[in-house]
Amino acid sequence: MLWFNVVKSLHIVFVASWFAGLFYLPRIFVNLAMVPPESVAERARLLLMGRKLLRFTTVLAVPALVLGLWLWLGFGVGRGPGNGWLHAKLALVLVVIGYHHRCGVLLRRFEAGENRRSHGWYRWFNEAPVLLLLAIVLLVVVRPF
Repeated sequence: MLWFNVVKSLHIVFVASWFAGLFYLPRIFVNLAMVPPESVAERARLLLMGRKLLRFTTVLAVPALVLGLWLWLGFGVGRGPGNGWLHAKLALVLVVIGYHHRCGVLLRRFEAGENRRSHGWYRWFNEAPVLLLLAIVLLVVVRPF
């Protein structure tokens, strides 16, 4: 029981940390989309921040996912009848991984000078991880099916 609680606690901490990065990285994109073309230093600083944050967020995602798999496969969380909530959660986790990947693609486009989106679009894009986290937490706590 002790190891289960340790693994679950670490999973929660790493998920929260991963999402903190996913909340902030698109805010950097908002600022990048607003940088005037002549502000080379500001653009370079924001790109550096984005690269470092993406790298750090990716490092946080790995243990979050590994610990989640450990809970599922090692401790049997979500196994058996009446655990459809876990399948829904796993589907949303795949969406989060896709969102994380998309952030990397968008950052590379900014680095290449190929951004075609407005700061308003990035403001909306920034709302996705909030909604995903809300849905995932509700599934885990409420376990609706």
